[in-house]
Amino acid sequence: MPTPARGLLLLLALVLAHALCALGGKNYYDVLQVPKGASEEQIKRAYRKLALKYHPDKNQGNEEANMKFAEINNAYEVLSDDEKRKIYDRYGEEGLKQHAAGGGRGQGMNIQDIFSSFFGGGPREEEEEAIPKGDDVVVELDATLEDLYMGGTLKIWREKNVIKSAPGKRRCNCKNEVYHKQIAPGMFQQMTELVCEECPNVKFVREGYFLTVDIEKGMQDGQEVMFYEDGEPKIDGEAGDLKFRIRTAPHDRFKREGNDLHMTVTIKLLEALVGFEKAIQHLDGHPVEIGSKGITKPKEIRKFKGEGMPLHLNTKKGDLYVTYEVLFPKSLTEDQKTKIKAALS
Repeated sequence: MPTPARGLLLLLALVLAHALCALGGKNYYDVLQVPKGASEEQIKRAYRKLALKYHPDKNQGNEEANMKFAEINNAYEVLSDDEKRKIYDRYGEEGLKQHAAGGGRGQGMNIQDIFSSFFGGGPREEEEEAIPKGDDVVVELDATLEDLYMGGTLKIWREKNVIKSAPGKRRCNCKNEVYHKQIAPGMFQQMTELVCEECPNVKFVREGYFLTVDIEKGMQDGQEVMFYEDGEPKIDGEAGDLKFRIRTAPHDRFKREGNDLHMTVTIKLLEALVGFEKAIQHLDGHPVEIGSKGITKPKEIRKFKGEGMPLHLNTKKGDLYVTYEVLFPKSLTEDQKTKIKAALS
């Protein structure tokens, strides 16, 4: 049996090991931005918010964001597991390493397992659906035909409610807990009671800032550019999403129909009869030859392949359709009539 002195030395060694490992590594609670006594629901909510923000799909080529995403998943893997969390709280990362070396449970989880359980239909999907969420904000965004043809960016001023700290405390994370009340010897009735935690108070503050919206080549009307969790905030929940819904702004020369472009060109009667040379300037400035060596009838439509809109996320393009209007003279002299009769007889 260990002596009291030996037991004290062992305790001091464990405390020192915990302090050293805490200093040497990231604090998992700080990584997830939650207090040490955070509930399981608070940890899950914080993880989901941060994982969406730093996910590699939204931060391609951003090495710092990718490292942050790995830290978030590592912290959640520990704090979401009761056994690992108890070991971490007591002994830090070194204790977790010893636990893993000893064949502790929970081994084999990876980042994909954690993330898919939240966003890919894992066993916790139903739990996540229960988290209250603020309203989505949908904004109709008029994009010029030039931006939709070549790609572009728009700066948009956005104002919304932001949750800020406020004095005092409030009831939060309220849940209906089920318990059984004895109403007679051997008889019990199932009851529910609303149980709430006490959290720091908050308030809504209106703030404004600029957002940069990327318009991609070939985007269609109705397509949306998404800003996750930038919609209306929700106290004790998640903010909704902000969606910019693309709408093609009217153009003075071209009309878009799907991936095709349509335009009308007016030519003179002489040009319609004997042919003509003509070029129009496209949306990106390149010329398109639309002349003819033959006769052009009024309202005639000609197709110019590959001169329409680019297909979204594709190298192909639609077609350009030109409708020709023939401008007739308002009157002719007798001499002109005679010459036309002679030419056409």
